Amino acid sequence: MHTQIRTEGRRSMTESTNTRPTRALSDAGVSIWLDDLSRERLRSGNLAALVADRDVVGVTTNPTIFAKALAEGDAYDDQLAELAGTDVEAAVETITTDDVRAAADVLRPVHEATGGVDGRVSIEVDPRLARDTEATVATAARLWSTVDRPNVLIKIPATVEGLDAITRTLAAGISVNVTLVFSLERYRAVMDAFLTGLERAREAGHDLAPISSVASFFVSRVDSAVDAALEEIGTDEALALRGTAALANARLAFEACEEVFGGERWASLAADGAQPQRPLWASTGVKDPDYPDTLYVTGLVTDGVVNTMPEATLEAFADHGTLTGDTVRAAYDEARGTLAAIEALGISLAEVTDRLETEGVRKFEDSWTELLATTTDGLAAARG
Repeated sequence: MHTQIRTEGRRSMTESTNTRPTRALSDAGVSIWLDDLSRERLRSGNLAALVADRDVVGVTTNPTIFAKALAEGDAYDDQLAELAGTDVEAAVETITTDDVRAAADVLRPVHEATGGVDGRVSIEVDPRLARDTEATVATAARLWSTVDRPNVLIKIPATVEGLDAITRTLAAGISVNVTLVFSLERYRAVMDAFLTGLERAREAGHDLAPISSVASFFVSRVDSAVDAALEEIGTDEALALRGTAALANARLAFEACEEVFGGERWASLAADGAQPQRPLWASTGVKDPDYPDTLYVTGLVTDGVVNTMPEATLEAFADHGTLTGDTVRAAYDEARGTLAAIEALGISLAEVTDRLETEGVRKFEDSWTELLATTTDGLAAARG
């Protein structure tokens, strides 16, 4: 399945042992994306430097990232002055799409060098539309047209309502980053939505080769939620399972990915030039200081995935990250045992992941509200 994605120029794990950690990770088949973007990062040349020195080959954004960028420094002051008479929501879209377009231009050489696999930059549909299929489809099309770069990905949450929006957006020939995936059940539904979207795109006469997709499977938030439940139980057996749920969940997601993209339905699309939808490990910053700061990087190494990292995690791995081979494919049985042991203690993973999806959408909605408020203040200051 995945060897078709990124093999040219890759060295073996053994041959990579004397290279810098990020290069070794890339050579092992993991595409390193940065989970951050700001006008200052673009203007300073920092993003270009991370591409050159940290093997970064993609960027993800979300409302929280943009809210933080707008709230800090003065990099947006000139544009806010230009937009002083503009509606706040239109101003936010202009500012964010400008940043994404500029980042896409920085990463365009990577996009071309990898045959369209990497060099991608994501921008999210207004999270307040996460339960509105029609509005999500319309907004995705508008963002795609506004950014107007072949290496952009439109982020759509994997809510129940989002599944049809994902299919319809892909069917229109638009590349998609499916975000906020927490459960194995929902991930399988996401892969089905992807395959259906490509099948419809083919029927509509679209060239499948340029259509790209990743499925952002969230990691650390699963441990945070499950660990809290384990600590509440408090037994030695429960406490011994702390820090194990997220990796187990993600590893079994990759097993499901191998199954789906090893099947006949996918083979038909691949024969017509389609790219597989890669798992993207999201929420990879370690939240518990008791855990290694590279836990969700070193524990999820396998060929054909993306790991999008906040800068602190990227720098930690660049400083002291180590590889021990593929840490996913050989761990399926162990992962099943881990999740079974957690369930046996009375912790429902389905309930945990449902709650995380709801919380995830709400957090992004809150960040969007903060982004609107910050922009409103900036526009008011610019008007004097």
